[in-house]
Amino acid sequence: MQSREFNRSSAMPLEGSHTGFEFDQASKSTAGADEPSQPVIRGFIVHLDRARDRLPQVERLVAKLPVSTEIIEAVDGRVLTEAETDRVYRRRLQKPYYPFAMSMGEIACFLSHRKAWAAIVEQGIDAGLVFEDDVEIDDSFHAAFAAAKACLKPGSFIRFPFRMGKEHGSCVLTHGETNVIQPTRIGLGMVAQLVSRDAAIRLLEVTSVFDRPVDTTIQMSWFTHVFPLTVLPGGVREISPQLGGSTIKSSKTLMETLSREVLRPLYRAKIALRSRRYI
Repeated sequence: MQSREFNRSSAMPLEGSHTGFEFDQASKSTAGADEPSQPVIRGFIVHLDRARDRLPQVERLVAKLPVSTEIIEAVDGRVLTEAETDRVYRRRLQKPYYPFAMSMGEIACFLSHRKAWAAIVEQGIDAGLVFEDDVEIDDSFHAAFAAAKACLKPGSFIRFPFRMGKEHGSCVLTHGETNVIQPTRIGLGMVAQLVSRDAAIRLLEVTSVFDRPVDTTIQMSWFTHVFPLTVLPGGVREISPQLGGSTIKSSKTLMETLSREVLRPLYRAKIALRSRRYI
């Protein structure tokens, strides 16, 4: 029986570059001579300390996930200073330009995922199974995880989406009722993903300063040089409404809402066009 831990990680974002890895290295000492070596995977749940209503769900995830799991203490957008945000956030860095200013919650969310990526690198593991704390897994998740693990290699970033029918692309693996695809356009959301150490290194390098939310950055493979795969079905559900609502979204004026209704589809069309050209 694999042990599960319930510890808070103090890992901070890394700057600079690091060497890559080989999957077999960390597990050779425990695998038999005739047994295939397995990648070392650890779970990380990004959890905001003040979101106490979500702690029981975090505990359920720790018990259910198929790997030893710990908490990454999320960055709190309410306490970020202007100097801290100025250090990491700049508007209009990459094309197509993101048409909206990021909220403090979105900046904090991005920094929280960077903490998870940094933990993967610092711990020297092959990959991290990164979950947000408003996620529930269903009976199909273990098949989804097995399929993702079968596709895992250095540089992999494999998404478990909570929305079906949003992503389409070429199939790279069929595992029973589960398919792993190379999406033509990468979907939104960062609820659950399997992140290899090489991918974490690359993402840390290119996002020391960012100009848009983390999920829209992941869509930009031409910029990150990380090429996400998607598992369908992902076996996960986003349950934020049952846990008191989003900890990221902020209230907007009527004009801001109307502006987003106009500019959002235009931006997404640009991302879709660039994605088709690049993949």
